[in-house]
Amino acid sequence: SRSIRATKPSENTVILAVLPQKAADQEEPSVLPLLCAGFSRRFVENSSASACYNELIQIEHGEVRCQFKLRACNSAFTALEHCQEAVEITSEDHIIQYVNPAFERMMGYQKGELIGKELTELPKSDKNRADLLDTINTCIKKGKEWTGIYYARKKSGDSLQQHVRITPVIGQGGKIRHFVAIKRPHIDNNNQVHKLNKEEKCSGEHSQSECHSLRHRDRRKDSIDARSISSRSSDAPSLQNRRYSSVARIHSMTIEAPITKVINIINAAQESSPVTVAEALDRVLEILRTTELYSPQLASKEDDPHTNDLVGGLMSDGLRRLSGNEYVFCKNMSQSQLAIPITLSDVPAPIAEMLNDEDCWEFNILELEAATHKRPLTYLGLKIFTSFGVCEFLSCSEATLRSWLQLMEASYHSSNSYHNSTHAADVLHATAYFLRKESVKSSLDQLDEVAALIAATVHDVDHPGRTNSFLCNAGSELAILYNDTAVLESHHAALAFQLTVRDSKSNIFKNIDRNQFRTLRQAIIDMVLATEMTRHFEHVSKFVNSINKPMAAIEETSTSSVNSDCDGQANIRNSPENRLLIKRMLIKCADVANPCRPLELSIEWAGRISEEYFAQTDEEKRQGLPVVMPVFDRNTCSVPKSQISFMDYFITDMFDAWDAFASLPGLMEHLSENYNYWKGLDEMKCKSLRPPPAS
Repeated sequence: SRSIRATKPSENTVILAVLPQKAADQEEPSVLPLLCAGFSRRFVENSSASACYNELIQIEHGEVRCQFKLRACNSAFTALEHCQEAVEITSEDHIIQYVNPAFERMMGYQKGELIGKELTELPKSDKNRADLLDTINTCIKKGKEWTGIYYARKKSGDSLQQHVRITPVIGQGGKIRHFVAIKRPHIDNNNQVHKLNKEEKCSGEHSQSECHSLRHRDRRKDSIDARSISSRSSDAPSLQNRRYSSVARIHSMTIEAPITKVINIINAAQESSPVTVAEALDRVLEILRTTELYSPQLASKEDDPHTNDLVGGLMSDGLRRLSGNEYVFCKNMSQSQLAIPITLSDVPAPIAEMLNDEDCWEFNILELEAATHKRPLTYLGLKIFTSFGVCEFLSCSEATLRSWLQLMEASYHSSNSYHNSTHAADVLHATAYFLRKESVKSSLDQLDEVAALIAATVHDVDHPGRTNSFLCNAGSELAILYNDTAVLESHHAALAFQLTVRDSKSNIFKNIDRNQFRTLRQAIIDMVLATEMTRHFEHVSKFVNSINKPMAAIEETSTSSVNSDCDGQANIRNSPENRLLIKRMLIKCADVANPCRPLELSIEWAGRISEEYFAQTDEEKRQGLPVVMPVFDRNTCSVPKSQISFMDYFITDMFDAWDAFASLPGLMEHLSENYNYWKGLDEMKCKSLRPPPAS
């Protein structure tokens, strides 16, 4: 084999190694030495002539034919380079892979300006019929050749009428792998007749086409005009003229998506950039074309099942599997079931004394839970809402606020180990703590503060103690209602408003005007939806890039007075868009602040969330559902490892960014201490919440 490979004719040769059969008890030898020696593939000797014959047929149809084609490649490309007709070859998703010199001459582009670009990125002529691209795509997507007249736009901006033939190239498995377009200028005095004379061969076959227009469609027109598709078989000059005026108006519109503007700017920059920069910008464009711009890549953590399970469980909606398993929850609470309302003056002395420390980060919410018999949200809510003047802002009485807080608390499930009203009270406490920080306070107005406090109170109302993935897999009524998208968060927000407006006694919004209510409602909904983890990295990334980095840049580059420095940072913080990002970041951090609490509180919360995940895994196994987070098996799970993964992946970066904005050194110290605690347990191979007792 090595000798043959050393000769020039062997360049496109297929060499087969025939091996003797090994005894059944011998191990299968590696094929690597054979491949390194130059063999194409191997065949174990077989006494069956038909087996040998079949092997030869496979080689002939596969490798041999491919090598024949490869041998002819240089000749084929030489022919293309000297061909008088313009040739353009694209991939199945319309990315340009080759154009010949005749194409460059006809269109005015250089090859380097086109290779790797999508056809949609090139300017279109507005002289084509409105539905022509859809018609072409419908035809070629079905593997049929399209021939017709098409107007192309040259680099100079001029429109050029062309006679075009587009041929789909079928690859292995019968899939379309490329499209070859052969073009030549079409010069005819009777343009209109010829434009329709040789109309698409398959036009009549697709009068009710179900095919989409792939990526050829106008960037700003994201859907297909059903009327134009359904009338293709009856195209006529009069119809063509009627459509022309409307498509011209569409092309003259200046509406453009921000991402389109970005791509256009990058394209323009590429034209005057060195090759290395242009190639880097190509990579940028490739990244921008994905719809998952903020989805993290887990490649570096593939060997960490705790991280994979946490990310998979918290950041996806699960494997959709409708079954007979219905997970239904939603209690219909009535006022008669609630305890008699309390007032601030009625709060028992021990509880009132505890609440004196509620503005301190180290406030022990679990002690309040015990003292209030698992009703901490009402008591803490009264204190915090009063200190922020919520009743005055909403023009509602304290009695209405009390009833509302009790209604919300009663709608949490006390049977949940984690997602109960104590968690809501904990998030409300963190929210209030953040709102009192100077940089946050100076960024938001009172409506923002009220929205944040209400959102924190209701953000997990009626939580079933199961994840979104579980609900989707179980085919729950809520998953069906919300189309498997942000199921729980949508439910929390919707139910909170349903419960609030149901009874005048607890409707805290009844006295505010319509416009203010709408603004407040949108802010609350946006914050509750921000707690959904699938968009975690999007929210954090936007906050860092829109707020942290510009503020840091002002600090670093400001050479003027301190006052102008502060003004610049205030302008960044106070823009409507950035206030939205601040509120989202605030509630996200409040929602998962457990790792930043004092160690004993953090350990307790870790135990509670683990128990909830264990219970979910138990139920998934019982019901025969996909197990969303397999590591959370109560018999095998390492709680320290799960906490370390959660901190590494979700918490540390987010709180670093939040600390840079709000200045929270105490929280960061707790986070570091807690991380070291879990690391220590993990190094001891301890899987529980606490180290084993000393012997």
